[in-house]
Amino acid sequence: MLISREFNQAINVQIGREMEASLQYLSIAAYFEGRYLKKLAGLFFKQAEEENEHAMKFVKYILEAGGNLEIPALAAPKATFESAEDAVGLSLKWENDVTKYIYELVEITLKEKDYIGREFLSWFVSEQLEEVSSMDNLLGVLKQAGEKNLIMVEGYLSH
Repeated sequence: MLISREFNQAINVQIGREMEASLQYLSIAAYFEGRYLKKLAGLFFKQAEEENEHAMKFVKYILEAGGNLEIPALAAPKATFESAEDAVGLSLKWENDVTKYIYELVEITLKEKDYIGREFLSWFVSEQLEEVSSMDNLLGVLKQAGEKNLIMVEGYLSH
């Protein structure tokens, strides 16, 4: 077995987080779809797929390392939003939280001298830079445009 009990349990928790993120992004996509904002909806449908892919990377790692997969119960996503800024703000908060969670996983591998686990996590560390940066940028664009000018954000996302 190439995975410790502690790291295995922490990854199982992270799988749940990734799946919850996928569901939350689906909910946000539906919010934008309901407002006829197809580009924003598409962006969040894509994010939902990516989060599911992240969960699957963790699943495959546990299985390849000889660990035990235990997917936790998932919390229901937030279903309503006061504004586009509210929805994207939630996404940015989530991505910042995920960065912290990934760092916690890295800390386990460093403590355990689990170099295989550390190497596996390096992709996620780099991915979080892109995730946080893109949500932060989108939130900035939304704030600049304002709720009444979301169609301009759609145009921005078309380029």
